[in-house]
Amino acid sequence: MMLARVAESLYWMARYLERAEDMARLINATTMLVMDIPRGASFGWEDLLKVVGLDEPFHQLYGDEASESAVMSFLIQDERNPSSIFACVRHARENTRTFREVLPRESWEWVNELYLYTSTHLSHALDRRKRYEVLNEIIRRRQAVIGLLSGTMSRDEGFQFMRLGRNIERADMTTRVLDVSYAINLPRQDSQAEANLGLPDLIWMSVLQSLSAHQMYRRHVDVHARGHKVLAYLLNDLQFPRSVRHCLHEIQFALDELPTAEPMRCLQGVLNLVDGADYRKLSKTGLHEFCDDIQSRLGDLNEAIGQAYFRPAHPQKMAQSLFSLA
Repeated sequence: MMLARVAESLYWMARYLERAEDMARLINATTMLVMDIPRGASFGWEDLLKVVGLDEPFHQLYGDEASESAVMSFLIQDERNPSSIFACVRHARENTRTFREVLPRESWEWVNELYLYTSTHLSHALDRRKRYEVLNEIIRRRQAVIGLLSGTMSRDEGFQFMRLGRNIERADMTTRVLDVSYAINLPRQDSQAEANLGLPDLIWMSVLQSLSAHQMYRRHVDVHARGHKVLAYLLNDLQFPRSVRHCLHEIQFALDELPTAEPMRCLQGVLNLVDGADYRKLSKTGLHEFCDDIQSRLGDLNEAIGQAYFRPAHPQKMAQSLFSLA
């Protein structure tokens, strides 16, 4: 038996923790890519904001110019941005503190330590020379929290709500990491020599590395980062835990443990979209729109989950509403 507000807090705690890690991964990958792209290619920080869907809030706060320093401040430490790394860690900490009784005792201590590290070190991440080290430590500490929860928490309804939140957020961000390729402006290739520069391979390699997928991709797919193969792996490989397909199956397993059918119907729509993808075609054109479609459908799934579990038919009685979850 679980209160709707407790279930919702666990769901969002997991989403915020995942978003903090994934934003750190995306920023690290983008920073490394900007440092490595050859002459003739360019990257716009404005495009990174569009990839994460935060271009409008950014311009409302920072004006027209999307410089690297302004974008990094907005994505890393600005509390006015609810998706900044610091804001996500703070929200996760608050949700953990409020409902400590349903979580393993050590989880509060570890989330609080993550918050303390983040609050004291994020300003250093604005410096490109220190950024990777600081963000990588945040990733490591967040993974320690999830390892603790996975290793010590009963697979009850609370765990299933965290499972839902984590995998919806992870699937969404995987599509956004893939969409980074859309933000790279490649030079016009006028000769075979220029065509062999390997710029697309460099981009796909960065995408794999940002998701810690490079080694597993090389082991199971190919030593070369070919666009259509990378897309097939990160979108439709059931065995890799950060692929969209794996996340969708994790969501399906969690929903199987919970009542109501509407979220499952929304999930099936996303599965059908991934199943019908032409990865060779997407590696050349249409990837941005395809990723937008997945993100939109995941938003619909999030709304269906909210309606089914967090917002009962009589909102005024939410505090008394209980779920009997088999």
